[in-house]
Amino acid sequence: MMESMGKKKPRPRCSFTREFKAEIVELCQRGDRSVGQVAKDFDLTETAVRQWIRQAEVDAGQRDGLTSSERQELEALRRENRRLREDVDVLKRATAFFAKETR
Repeated sequence: MMESMGKKKPRPRCSFTREFKAEIVELCQRGDRSVGQVAKDFDLTETAVRQWIRQAEVDAGQRDGLTSSERQELEALRRENRRLREDVDVLKRATAFFAKETR
């Protein structure tokens, strides 16, 4: 019983629209409320809100890093690369199988 007293349950993972994230970032950048207060008001984690702000700054060219579109392209290329590697692996196994059959 004592072990569970200090542990918090993990929050369920949520996804938010670009528009919602942009509104939250705008609220934070206005300066009326702190990032922590905005996160608390909308029941968000402060870490997530700070990440959204950081990404908005990258997209606006105010900070170095991958823009959202570059990040999406990178994810798509990684998926395609993984699929192509799997295809090559299947072809290698098929070649080995048929080479063994013809001997």
